[in-house]
Amino acid sequence: MEGIKKILVTGADSQLGKTLRELQPAGFEIDFYDKQSLDITNANNIDKILKRKNYDYCFNFAAYTNVEQAEIDTKKCFEINAEAVKKLAELTAQHHTALVHISTDYVFDGQKKTPYTETDIPHPLNQYGKSKLEGEKWAALNPIHYIIRTSWLYSSFNRNFVKTVLQLAQNKDTLQLVNDQTGSPTYAPDLIDFILHLVRFVEQPKSGIYHFSNSGETTWFEFGKEILSLRRKQIALTPVTSVVFQTKAARPAYSVLSYQKIKKVLNYTPRNWREGLKEFLIKNKI
Repeated sequence: MEGIKKILVTGADSQLGKTLRELQPAGFEIDFYDKQSLDITNANNIDKILKRKNYDYCFNFAAYTNVEQAEIDTKKCFEINAEAVKKLAELTAQHHTALVHISTDYVFDGQKKTPYTETDIPHPLNQYGKSKLEGEKWAALNPIHYIIRTSWLYSSFNRNFVKTVLQLAQNKDTLQLVNDQTGSPTYAPDLIDFILHLVRFVEQPKSGIYHFSNSGETTWFEFGKEILSLRRKQIALTPVTSVVFQTKAARPAYSVLSYQKIKKVLNYTPRNWREGLKEFLIKNKI
């Protein structure tokens, strides 16, 4: 597609939506819709928006992301993460709009000891992961779809692990962090950069699933340790097992995502998670 690409963004109030709005990349005409201006669970609302202009892409950043609450409010979780995606996929297909849909490392059970590839068989442990896996299946109803699984997302916006650790360190002397879950942090601007690379690619990339996170792996404890070290925060950190927190939702012990496919197919290699974290801390004076 030549010239400026027209993009419809759902979930404008999400970490990714706010990050994309802040970056304002050149070469795109982007319309942002939050949950108040576009209810993706309502097919008529979606159709009405899609009729306004010929969008090249729909970036679906709208999602139910409260992993703990999803164990209780499961119906709403599936309504947003699965049923709404079906409506979105069907309608974007009718309007010849490609669908970029965000999914999660939580579609896996964490039994592997090496990075998960796009061809590994998912087996989610919690309701959130199950809803996102179902959403992936519905997203594929659009013939031109890009399902991007990511992990441990953080940004300057909304609630996330990095901001929480820094805020807790302001008024606590000690902090317990889980040390038996391993994954890869993802700095939101890096994920946005990858998505824009995907849609700018010279040849139309093949529809399907793509994994993206910053490279390297860590535990929540080691991640927190690095955050506080770079900020020179003097606070005692204690590594603990997941059992200590007694969460409603089970989490995968290992959910590192392989980036070999995007390296091979899209010629894109993510930078190490430590580099993304350094950039975040320089930008954000929390």
